[in-house]
Amino acid sequence: MSGYPTRSFPSHMRQPSLGPGAGGQSPALVARVNEKKAELENLKELRDLSAAVASQMEALEQKLGTLSDGTEAIALVFANWHNVLRAINMASAKLPKPNPEAEDTTPLPQTLVRIPTEHAPALQAHAEGAAEEQESG
Repeated sequence: MSGYPTRSFPSHMRQPSLGPGAGGQSPALVARVNEKKAELENLKELRDLSAAVASQMEALEQKLGTLSDGTEAIALVFANWHNVLRAINMASAKLPKPNPEAEDTTPLPQTLVRIPTEHAPALQAHAEGAAEEQESG
């Protein structure tokens, strides 16, 4: 015998004794394992479907952001529309009135030209500089 003391393990730590179904597993245990496998497969499918829904929601969020930006742009256009109509009205007021006796020589309306204002400060500074040169020269 060795010099180490022998002690027995508690019953819950010992290997279960092989009883009447020693060669196989009990049908209840097999059924429980199969049930858990099916549950695992369902959880994996749920995880995949949840990931797909999350990605669709992210795409929807981006589309709604684009829609919101477009709505703001349209709101700005509508807010400025009264200025456009007023400019057209002012330009039309300067047109000569048509002569009812001369129908074939009716003047055409004036062409409205839109001038981009993004370069307006630079053009204005250039025009002021040219005006100063003419006054001094």
